[in-house]
Amino acid sequence: MNQGLPQQVTQLLHLWCRGDQTALDKLVPLVYDELHRRAHHYMQHERAGHVLQTTALVNEVYLQLIDAPQVNWQDRAHFFAISAKVMRRILVDFARATGSRKRGGDYRQVSLAECSLFAERPDSDLVKLDDALTSLAMLDPRKAQVVELRFFGGLTLQEVSEILKVSADTVWRDWDLAKSWLYREMKGGATKQP
Repeated sequence: MNQGLPQQVTQLLHLWCRGDQTALDKLVPLVYDELHRRAHHYMQHERAGHVLQTTALVNEVYLQLIDAPQVNWQDRAHFFAISAKVMRRILVDFARATGSRKRGGDYRQVSLAECSLFAERPDSDLVKLDDALTSLAMLDPRKAQVVELRFFGGLTLQEVSEILKVSADTVWRDWDLAKSWLYREMKGGATKQP
């Protein structure tokens, strides 16, 4: 990434916060590729043939960010942290909607061949992860933020440390402990502080 690009993105975010719509027009090309890379990173963990594709996910994130109430953007890192939260929410909502359709919501008659499309899928794992992550956030908000930024946002340890203003070693420890705690929680066994 160009050395001056993070500062340019931050400046454009600040201008956009003040109502400058031309700043948004200049910002989008600067962040689009990075948003796409991060969405692609996440979508690699999804099942093959997922209805929501990387570009559609990025576009949905973009639409939600520009339609959201005015955010007081701090900097580029803050923008990508909020983007990770929005991405998580979109994917979890999509998984929950898919799950409700499997249980009879949005009912329609299907052939036997089509039934295989609604077999148990990794979407239920995403819902379990979201529920576990919500529980983790009540016990240790920073660890939950680390998971959200790394898993949903595709951020590096260094990027997460910059956003959370802690050392990369602290992020690594949080990441390691949170993964273990979430695994146990998703299997039905975690109840104590991570």
